[in-house]
Amino acid sequence: MALGNVVLVDPLPRTLDLIMDAPTRARFERLGELVISEDRPMPDETIDRLLPDTVLVIGQTAMPKARLDRAPNLRAIFNVETNLLPNIDYAACQARGIWVLTPASAFAAPVAEAALAMAIDLARGITQADRAMRDGSESYGLAGNTGTFRFAGSTVGLIGFGDLGREFRRLIMPFDNEVLVHDPWLPDDLIRRHHAEPVGLDDLLRRARVILIFATVTSDNQGFLGAREFALIQPGSAVLLMSRAGVVDFPAFLAAVESGHIRAATDVFPEEPVPADDPVRRIPGLLLSAHRTGGTVDALHAIGRMTVADAELILRGLPPQLCRRADPGVAERLRSKPIAIT
Repeated sequence: MALGNVVLVDPLPRTLDLIMDAPTRARFERLGELVISEDRPMPDETIDRLLPDTVLVIGQTAMPKARLDRAPNLRAIFNVETNLLPNIDYAACQARGIWVLTPASAFAAPVAEAALAMAIDLARGITQADRAMRDGSESYGLAGNTGTFRFAGSTVGLIGFGDLGREFRRLIMPFDNEVLVHDPWLPDDLIRRHHAEPVGLDDLLRRARVILIFATVTSDNQGFLGAREFALIQPGSAVLLMSRAGVVDFPAFLAAVESGHIRAATDVFPEEPVPADDPVRRIPGLLLSAHRTGGTVDALHAIGRMTVADAELILRGLPPQLCRRADPGVAERLRSKPIAIT
């Protein structure tokens, strides 16, 4: 059967039902001839057979130059997992005018909201107080606030200032925090526009009482926060790991918490799902979250809406407006692990 305007849909570990509500799915089905593989990654034979007629790829399909050369009508690739992977020739796509896009910013608002809740929890000892009361070891009034501090007015340090860092900065405006930002990929003027102070990493670690790690893991920064860096932090400060576990020396991070030097929260782990017997589950002073802060229904549906809206624009010959384009120089340095569960 001859096909025209093929849309290859290869979204695992996502599914269309997961990322699209009914109105979005209806718009999506009008984009072209959908060829969908959701129960397994799309077979190579299917991909290679359909490439000459393909206009859009939705998913994490490998697209080296040899495949791109067989896809003369390809207009865009949408990575709906939201991690740009090293399985695409990004430079060849750029040279051909093929958009490689990700709707990753869909997760910024829910993760920032959860990060704020967890930061206040750590500062005020909310979860610790709950646990103490349940086991009968609670203290009342002033005694129950030993070691706590107010989040409002505290100096906040943001390591990484992409979509997530900027959304968090917006959320905490009413709390009257001094905000320090370390992000070597951004110019100082951009950081200042968000009412934050650009600083070096060591300066941020020494000055901030609440530190949020939002940095993306790359070939340049894997494990860049280690024992030396954690030792610079003020005792009793709160540290939240909200991006990827690969940016920290995870054993050193846990050691800093277990020693009582810092209190901390993490939404990410080197191995996920976390093994049942992993000692991370038993460390006092560590607030745990099972990589769930971004995975809300509305955020996942936003992935679908952003993808479909930009696909509609591209097929009309217009540039996308909602998803982020993969810059070859950046994408080739990214080292985030592909997600195995959604």
